[in-house]
Amino acid sequence: MTRANLDVLEALLLQLELQSLPAVIGISGAQGSGKSTLAARLVAHFSALGLRAAAVSLDDYYLSGAQRAQLAADVHPLLRQRGVPGTHNVDKAIEDARAVLAGDPVALPRFDKALDEPAAALPAQQLDLLLVEGWCIGLKPQDKKELATAISPFETQFDADGRWRCFVNQQLGGQYQQYWQLFRPLIWLRAPDWQLICVWRAQQEQQLRHKTGRGMDETTLQHFMGSFERLTLAAFTQLEKIAQIQLRLNAEHLVTQMIRKNQ
Repeated sequence: MTRANLDVLEALLLQLELQSLPAVIGISGAQGSGKSTLAARLVAHFSALGLRAAAVSLDDYYLSGAQRAQLAADVHPLLRQRGVPGTHNVDKAIEDARAVLAGDPVALPRFDKALDEPAAALPAQQLDLLLVEGWCIGLKPQDKKELATAISPFETQFDADGRWRCFVNQQLGGQYQQYWQLFRPLIWLRAPDWQLICVWRAQQEQQLRHKTGRGMDETTLQHFMGSFERLTLAAFTQLEKIAQIQLRLNAEHLVTQMIRKNQ
């Protein structure tokens, strides 16, 4: 880790130590940007200060395979794949965040990506601080003009009529917005560009295959990433304005700059 990266991290920790408790902090960032790594570091830091801290991923709230299969049958075949707004149990996510803010115990969920199914929840615990990380945290729905035209070969091939992206957009404009309002502050890990994000996500998948022997091949991963492209690109303009703390990343995953906005 470079000195510049350490300086930015230290500044972030000092900023967050001023946070009133209990609190729920959001960490947004594209695939492979280091959200879970940052969340783990923050949990370790605040735990060392004597606070009851834990992290959960938005991914841990994914619906089961059976639930997504039903969505695929009722709405659009692409919803069989986990990932986009509409494939999470947002009610549970909101319930957990509100429990932390109210000082009540919470049993955080876990999702097994190798099995593509929910795993057993963690034991109930009372927390001073919950960090929630996710690729679409903080994003707002797009307008009809933005949705009208396919932006990628993926959308042209699999969502020519726009039915899938309109459903995702509708979901994002609903309870997800209520969930985002519970985060203070919202931290955004800003990756350099979409092409590098795809490289980082491929590296994550390689690590998963090495660790578990299961994971997506190159073709499956390319299809998987196609569903994230629209909202990931939207994040570059939306979160620039919304995030209270922006951490700019370089190609080596190092944080080179922290930009803070008044909350």
